[in-house]
Amino acid sequence: MTHGQSFHATRSAAAAIPRSSRLRFVSALAAGALVASACQGAGAPGGGGAGGAGDYPNRPINFVVPFAAGGPTDTVTRLVAEPMSRTLGQQIVVQNVAGAGGTLAAGQVAAAAPDGYTVLMHHIGMSTAPTLYKDLPFKPLEDFKTVGLVTEVPMTIVGAKDFEPKTLKELVDHVKENKEKVTYANAGIGAASHLCGLLIQNAIDTKVTEVPYDGTGPAMTDLVGGQVDFMCDQTTNTTQQIKEGAVKAYAVTTAERNPALPDLPTTAEAGLPNVEVAVWHGLYVPKGTPDAVVQKLSDALKGALKDQNVIDKFAGLGTAPVAEGQATPEAHRQRLQSQIELWRPIIEEAGVTAQ
Repeated sequence: MTHGQSFHATRSAAAAIPRSSRLRFVSALAAGALVASACQGAGAPGGGGAGGAGDYPNRPINFVVPFAAGGPTDTVTRLVAEPMSRTLGQQIVVQNVAGAGGTLAAGQVAAAAPDGYTVLMHHIGMSTAPTLYKDLPFKPLEDFKTVGLVTEVPMTIVGAKDFEPKTLKELVDHVKENKEKVTYANAGIGAASHLCGLLIQNAIDTKVTEVPYDGTGPAMTDLVGGQVDFMCDQTTNTTQQIKEGAVKAYAVTTAERNPALPDLPTTAEAGLPNVEVAVWHGLYVPKGTPDAVVQKLSDALKGALKDQNVIDKFAGLGTAPVAEGQATPEAHRQRLQSQIELWRPIIEEAGVTAQ
């Protein structure tokens, strides 16, 4: 998202949470407790200590994803974890701890032993959480060290394959005429899909019923099944579904068309120029992690982003690795800080808050 982006929502999004979503959240809490226990045990010998990297790593590393398996952040994590594992010489175990818009997992990683064995992959939600959550259990800039940016993913507006509208203009007209019946899926308050939904609703001055999930993986499953009408999600989660005809595609939310979906118009081309957003991802470790350990992780990340398989798979998902200069702790921290400052007035004006 650029600084020139327009976002002037004046209403908070409704969150009609179905019983199944609440059950998934309770399950996420249980899973999170297990990860927290593992994180506390990660302070065993070999963690690197305050003096440097030591023999780091000498045991498996946990990569924590704050959303459900099968979603876009999970996909990005697993793609870069494989080459990073080869470089570091240790297995990387990906753990999904969904819930609370990504803050559940982030809070656990912030409290984990600062030894490099518990790493968080998060997206744009790290920059919106400080404003959205009044009782946030962590401070992104103070409780974490940044490792490096990974990718910046475009988003697409998609609908169920049997959803009546065929174009974005028809979608807008249909939503305005049937706003009380239309359902919009997202991954919870503060998630990229939620923010994109706010952009859309603000742009068309119409509020719809939002159905939150514990990640866009399960949301996409319900969209394909026709349980919800439409959503806005990252190309890493939608490109294949679009190509296979499992969902109906309306537009890509970037200034230029996406090479993986060349026939899909941009939101500006399709009539919604104020809906423009892309989702950046980055790796984090708890504060206090030795700089030498952070550098080892950053170097491994840089190598992973040059891996041809990662490049090819990213391209197939409609995205690309960031430039090498962005896969650094310094560039990542600058992006995080600038995005926190960018989103704060936007969210405050929208009047959106999360528990």
